[in-house]
This record gives sequence, C-alpha cells and structure tokens, in this order.
Amino acid sequence: MSDPPLPRAVAFDLDGLMFNTEDLYDEAGAIILQRRGKEFTAYLKRKVMGLPSDLALQVMIDFHNLDATAEQLWCESDVILDEMLGPRLAPLEGLWELLNALEAASIPKAIATGSSRSFARKVLGHFDLEPRFQFLLTSEDVRQGKPHPEIYLKAAERFGLKPVQLLVLEDSENGCRAAVAAGAYTVAVPSPHSSDHDFDGVHLVADSLSDRRIYEAMGLRREETASMPPTGAGPR
Repeated sequence: MSDPPLPRAVAFDLDGLMFNTEDLYDEAGAIILQRRGKEFTAYLKRKVMGLPSDLALQVMIDFHNLDATAEQLWCESDVILDEMLGPRLAPLEGLWELLNALEAASIPKAIATGSSRSFARKVLGHFDLEPRFQFLLTSEDVRQGKPHPEIYLKAAERFGLKPVQLLVLEDSENGCRAAVAAGAYTVAVPSPHSSDHDFDGVHLVADSLSDRRIYEAMGLRREETASMPPTGAGPR
C-alpha cells in the first residue's frame, strides 16, 4: 500500500494546543462553580473539554442543575478570563517554531476553535497572530460544534482541499473525534489536561508541537533551534 499524500494545509485548534488557555478555563470554571457551592470535578472537566463554549457551559449547568443560563455564565467567565489573559497567557511548546517552518514552506494554515470569535481574537491579539493565518473558524461559524466534524469539513472547503489533504492538530478527545470523522490527517497533541483522553483513530499522538513526527507528516525539516517567537510576537 502506498503512503498517503502529504497534507497541503494545517488547521490548528486553539485552546490547550496553541496556548495554555485550558489552565485558565479550568480556573474560571472552578471559580464560577465555587460561587454556587459546586465543584469543577475531573469528570466534568473531561466532559466539557473541546466543546464549544456555549455547549460546555450548558453541560456544567445541567450537571449541577444550576439556576443560570449559558449566557449568564459566559458573561461571568468572560470577566474572569479577561483578568487572567494579560499576565498569564502563554504559548505552548513548539508553537513559534512550527509556525515559522510552515510559513517557510508556504504551507497555508488556519485556526478552527470551539471558542467564540471574540475570545479567540483576544488570545491571538496578545501576540498579533491572527494575520499569520489564512482564516479563523469559531463556534459562530458552525451549526454543530466538536465532536461533530462540521468545523473541519468547512476548513478543508475554505482551503479548497479534500479533508484527507488537511492535517489537523488537536489536544482533546472531542476535537480529535471531529477531525477523524471529517477524514482529516489527525494529530493529537495531548496536554496534561487531556493525557487520559481516548485518541482512537488518530494518525499520530505527538509529544508536543515540537515533535519531529509532525514535521515529517508535512514533509518538513525540523530545524534544531530554540522555540522562540519571531521579532514583535511577544505578549502585548
């Protein structure tokens, strides 16, 4: 059997894959539930990870039978997250190096996230990153969020490619299920939050974005350089 063709574009998840926002989400979720005398358990955390923001909040409401709407909790969490982003937002290992390598090889890339457009742009804006991507797909751009494959089918369509020609980088079980169902070349990059997730069906489980196997899947050479942001890409 011949090897599959090299992917021609890359779609990045955002939270927990590019940035440490899963840490911040966990803390915000814990604060919201503590205010109501409830606990953000490991079980609940796994259920909501990778889901669109509004659906994740609804799961929390249903799980604890809260007297609140998803919109009310989102407004509350938005305030908490805004206070955290500036001093605590950080890129994850290998991000800058991989972005630079893809750009050097003229391989197009996009972001496909279950977060809201406003939050995604806040995160990307801290490092002036949005202009480096061909497009940004968020929860507002799909009818059905991850683990449904819609967002990755739409990403492939926007690139003008078949899903099999798209490489997807994801950190969560729900995100990987979406990419696998879309037919994309799926790479799981687990974080400490998702190390126990089921990544059945993925093509590769990578150690980090620095993993040489990601580069090999794209036909790229990984330079042995420090993973540092390019000039002007520091936090704002």
